[in-house]
Amino acid sequence: MTARKILILGASYGSLLGVKLAAAGHAVTLVCLPAEAKLINERGAIVRMPVKGRDDLVEVRSRDLPGSLAACGTEGLDPARYDLVGLAMQEPQYGSPGVRELLSAVGSSRVPCLSIMNMPPLPYLRRLPGVDADACRAAYTDPTVWDAFDGRSLTLCSPDPQAFRPPEEPVNVLQVRLPTNFKAARFPDEAPTAMLRDLEAGIEAARFDGGGGERIALPVKLKVHDSVFVPLAKWAMLLAGNYRCVLADTVQPIREAVHGDPQASRAVYEWVVALCVKLGASPADLVPYEKYANAALSLASPSSAARALAAGARNIERVDRLVQLVAAQQGLKSAAVDETVRRVDGWLERNRLAAA
Repeated sequence: MTARKILILGASYGSLLGVKLAAAGHAVTLVCLPAEAKLINERGAIVRMPVKGRDDLVEVRSRDLPGSLAACGTEGLDPARYDLVGLAMQEPQYGSPGVRELLSAVGSSRVPCLSIMNMPPLPYLRRLPGVDADACRAAYTDPTVWDAFDGRSLTLCSPDPQAFRPPEEPVNVLQVRLPTNFKAARFPDEAPTAMLRDLEAGIEAARFDGGGGERIALPVKLKVHDSVFVPLAKWAMLLAGNYRCVLADTVQPIREAVHGDPQASRAVYEWVVALCVKLGASPADLVPYEKYANAALSLASPSSAARALAAGARNIERVDRLVQLVAAQQGLKSAAVDETVRRVDGWLERNRLAAA
C-alpha cells in the first residue's frame, strides 16, 4: 500500500473519513475554522462509533493511529501537493471567503477530487446520462464555484454514515450514530480509480487496538463502485426522511418523518428510486426501502438541514430542489416532493427576511 497525502475540506464528516484514512496509514490534512484547527492540532480528532458485539462506543483518537491527521485554514494551501482532495463541507459553505478560492484552486489543479457531500457537485451531474446539468444550477447556492472543475477529475461518494458533534463536547469530537459505509463511484479514468481502490483496501485491512491485545475491525468502510448511480442511493433517503423533517412551522426527527406516515414515506422513497432507475441506475445500485426504514428507527434527531433552518440558516443544501429539477427533465412530478420544496423555500424566505 502506498501512503497518500490527502486534503479534506471540512472537519465534521471530514474527520470521520480522515480518521479512517489515518488508520490505514495515510497523511490527512483537514481544512476547517481556526478554533477547530487549533483544537485538532492540540488534541487530535476523536471519533466515537458503535462496533458490533460491544456495548460501549469505541473511541478512536487520531494521535494513536499509524497515519497522521492535522488541521489548518484555507490560506497557503497548494492542492497540487496532494494525491487526493476530499470535499466534506455543506454545499453553501463553498462560496465563503477563502473556501471559494481554495475550491477554485482544487478544480484548476486537476488533482482527483472525492466529494462526500449530500449535494452532488455540479460537474458530477454531467457524468449522469440524460441530465442537463446547466438546467440544475438553480438548486445550488452559488453554482459558479464549480466552474473551474473538469468532471473527469471529480467523483461522488455517498455519505451514508450518520454522525454528529455532541453539543456538550469540544468540536474535535465526532460521534457516529449509524456506522454504514461511504459508497464512491469510480472516476472516469483508471489511475485515480486505482488509487481509490487502494484506499478502500487499506481501510478494509486496518485494525484497531480494542484493549487487552485484541485487534478489531472498525465499521464505516470505503466501497468503490463502477456505477455512477450508486452514490445517488442517498437521494431517496434524503427526500423520504431528511427533508420531510421540515414541517410548515416546526421540525421533527427523521424517525418521525419516516415512520409517522410510513405509506407516504414509502411513496416518496420509491418515486425517487424510480427516477434514478429511469436515469439509468440498476435497482442493485440502490437501497431497498425496508432497509432504510429500519435504519431510520435509530435516527431520533431532526436532520442537519432541518436543524439549520430552525436555527435561522439563510442557505442550506437543496437536494430536494435538485431532485425536483432532474425529475422534471424526465417528465416526472411528485406532489409530495413539490410540497417539501415549498416548505423549505418558505423557511429560507422567512429566515432571510428576519436576518435583513
